Amino acid sequence: MRKVDIYRIEGERNSLQHLYETVGFWKVIRNYIVISIGRRAPWFNFKDALYRLIGMKIGAYASIAVLVMPDFLFPELIEIGENSLIGYNTTILCHEYLIHEYRLGRVKIGRNVMIGANCTIMPGIEIGDNAVVSACSLVNKDIPPGVLAGGVPVKILKDVGYHEGIS
Repeated sequence: MRKVDIYRIEGERNSLQHLYETVGFWKVIRNYIVISIGRRAPWFNFKDALYRLIGMKIGAYASIAVLVMPDFLFPELIEIGENSLIGYNTTILCHEYLIHEYRLGRVKIGRNVMIGANCTIMPGIEIGDNAVVSACSLVNKDIPPGVLAGGVPVKILKDVGYHEGIS
């Protein structure tokens, strides 16, 4: 089960129509500009520094590929462990705006994690240390340490044997 906080919205308008009641307008603009620059930057240290400015927690030697889309509304809810690799065009979401509610959840990506290209990571997900997520996966549940996971929706495919303290 994903760990998300649920906020109900009353009235006729859907929850996204209440966006600027839940997150500040200037914060959204700032984050959008920073992430737009970061998505296209080919320099990992520069990109990591930019993302840290808007609240993301990024460990040493983490590599975030070109066109990765971190959540620009709530980037402070994203944590990426040291020496992890996030593949091309992956989306990391910390929010879901639905009709009558919105949900917020932290995304924690452990150490030495590899996430393939074109994945979507949903809010409230934790990916354990030394896990591998195959390309084009929808990560809608937690991934334990040291496994290979993949698919839509994601499934545990294999224990790759790289558990804490062994790698």
